[in-house]
Amino acid sequence: MNSGAEPHWLTAEEQRVWRSYLHATTLLEDHLDRQLQRDAGMPHIYYGLLVKLAEAPRRRLRMTELARDAKITRSRLSHAIARLENNGWVRREDCPSDKRGQFAVLTDDGVEVLRRTAPGHVTAVRQALFDRLSPDQQKALGEIMEIVAEGLQPADAGADLPWLR
Repeated sequence: MNSGAEPHWLTAEEQRVWRSYLHATTLLEDHLDRQLQRDAGMPHIYYGLLVKLAEAPRRRLRMTELARDAKITRSRLSHAIARLENNGWVRREDCPSDKRGQFAVLTDDGVEVLRRTAPGHVTAVRQALFDRLSPDQQKALGEIMEIVAEGLQPADAGADLPWLR
């Protein structure tokens, strides 16, 4: 960053778009958190962890891989997995090939909580987002979010990202 140069400030229209994005994403995350707390007693981030495990081969992922996939720090993941273990939805297993590594494994009870919770969650997502957008708007939103994500997730292994630490 050129510290002596004047910042390239957002235009009034860019500021409007930015603030609308922040407002909408904050409201959407809160909406999904409230739905999942009500229906399953867990925040949205925990639900996402269970889904990632459900989609993984043998319903298991290395903790480091799960942190990377969920885009959360390893310490935050460890806390989340401890809470999910207390609920009986996940268990940890030592990695036989790496004595320091661990797997997070989705239990049968975890599969059951997903089975019960998924219909309400997909309804909440659909009502909050997809039902409000035309097919063309949905396609454009998807393309835009892919571009933003690609720009924020460096491909090099040495990138300084919290979930890689």
